[in-house]
Amino acid sequence: MSTSVSREIPDRLAASYSRTFGEEGRAWIAALPALVQRHLDRWELVRDGAAGAGEASLVLPVLRKDGTGAVLKLQLPRQETTAALIGLRTWDGTGTVWLLDHDPESSTMLLERLDGARTLAALEDDDEATAILAGLLARLVSVPAPEGLRGLGDIAAEMLARVPRAAAALADPSERRLLRGWASAVAELADEPGDHMLHWDLHYDNVLAADREPWLAIDPEPLAGDPGFDLWPALDSRWDDVVAKGDTPRIIRRRFDLLTETLGLDRARATGWTLGRLLQNELWDIEDGGSALAPSSVAMAEALQHSP
Repeated sequence: MSTSVSREIPDRLAASYSRTFGEEGRAWIAALPALVQRHLDRWELVRDGAAGAGEASLVLPVLRKDGTGAVLKLQLPRQETTAALIGLRTWDGTGTVWLLDHDPESSTMLLERLDGARTLAALEDDDEATAILAGLLARLVSVPAPEGLRGLGDIAAEMLARVPRAAAALADPSERRLLRGWASAVAELADEPGDHMLHWDLHYDNVLAADREPWLAIDPEPLAGDPGFDLWPALDSRWDDVVAKGDTPRIIRRRFDLLTETLGLDRARATGWTLGRLLQNELWDIEDGGSALAPSSVAMAEALQHSP
């Protein structure tokens, strides 16, 4: 069994762990087959298909003792996995995949099995896809954040502190002004960061078809904050298709309208917090060596800030 799992660990997952976590990551990958076997035995599970992998996790389809399908998800314990467990326990299947069992020590999760081959990105009608996502997001952010999650106020303060250095790394003076402008929008909102539980990564590919409900959210990275900070992943979904249609501002504004109307958000605040997400993304890219803003970030900011 362990040998089989060793062969199934994707090279990209092993490489990602080595690159991101160094020796700790390589040690976790080496111990992964034994960790899989331990939880198969503990929860009396039987393998039921080939292994898959996300950016930071190994996912195994399994059968439970009663014959129902489930998914075993394994990832290195860290702040994000702890937050995911808190969120899934709190939502308890309301709009999200069900957390059937978990091991707090290793962050291993036993999850309801959804249709991994059919995501919201499969829907051709963009309004329909956005409306479905917006409905799920409205349910998720209606829940007050429990104790133990990071707060948007702290994240905003950290971002603002990093802006001067990041702006200096940009080659284009106009892009420096843009970055500082996004930071100013965040500074105006930072004193009221909100206390709702956010998904933080709800894009089309993180909504899967299901039996219990037509669609359910997966892979949350919960955070306590203002729901306006949760809109960017939906706005950015299928970005290449958005650009290919040649009407980027209209599509972005249409998605934004559907999201803010469904969630009942103040448009100005939601715009400010969405600029905050753009700021966050660009800070990460600049700190990784980038010297220019992503064209998608610039296009999205222009679409939202220059609505007709």
